[in-house]
Amino acid sequence: MPSSWRGVFPAVVTLFRDDQSIDIPATLAHVDRLIAAGSHGLIMLGTVGENCSIEAHEKREILKAAVDHVAGRVPVLTGVAEYTTSLACRLAAEAQRIGLDGLMVLPAMVYSSDARETMAHFRGVARASGLPIMCYNNPPSYRVDITPAMFAELADEPTLVAIKESSENVRRITDLTNLLGDRYALWCGVDDLALESLMLGAVGWVSGLVNAFPEENRLLWDLATEGRWVEAREVYRWYTPLLHLDTHPKLVQYIKLAMAECGLGSEMVRAPRLPLVGTEREEILGIIRRAIASRPRHDSLVQS
Repeated sequence: MPSSWRGVFPAVVTLFRDDQSIDIPATLAHVDRLIAAGSHGLIMLGTVGENCSIEAHEKREILKAAVDHVAGRVPVLTGVAEYTTSLACRLAAEAQRIGLDGLMVLPAMVYSSDARETMAHFRGVARASGLPIMCYNNPPSYRVDITPAMFAELADEPTLVAIKESSENVRRITDLTNLLGDRYALWCGVDDLALESLMLGAVGWVSGLVNAFPEENRLLWDLATEGRWVEAREVYRWYTPLLHLDTHPKLVQYIKLAMAECGLGSEMVRAPRLPLVGTEREEILGIIRRAIASRPRHDSLVQS
């Protein structure tokens, strides 16, 4: 099952009201904004979408609303980040019934599985639906590393079609390519390694900061894929202080604060996360405001 997914896929935020209830209309309006800015696809309920803070019935509501609203304009995937394999399989099957275009599957949450257990989890979820799957490898956050050798062993599962590589070791792009050729579509999953990953052959970028800076994200993608490396580096150097925010445990709060500063949504998060306060808030606002004040003139770059 080859994957045709390419480009910038936002890890879409889930927007909340002040009482922490899910704001479906605001979330869908944000989806429209991301599509209008040129996003090639969407991933609902990833880490940035606060998957593990959302109840099962709310997940179904969000996913059905997104599929109905997007109406085939771009592919819509959902994150699958559950505590057990059976729960992940249940969500995978439900996603297929709802009409999702694919899954982004994580190892089981909380328990740090060994290699045999991790591969059994991915095989189980792969066989729970017919949907294509992007395997999400993020050992810094989830304490499970899916190595190139493990991906080689999993290559007989036809629905495992892509890898979101977030190990923060950009060497993995080359190691995976050398070992597996084009068996999997390789994606960057770390915002501040995007340009390096694209240069080494990644075909897509799952981004968090795109929620606040969608035009600049698409600009960087276009410049890199057109081989305009000097201009791409210029944009990347401007963007990198913001992209570093994606690698922090409070990435959700940071990204939502950036969105609020850009007029693109609320910074409300769901507990146990809380909005930023005090010195930390001022430091992050400083990074965001300096970036806003010096935004690249993307029209002139695109036309030059």
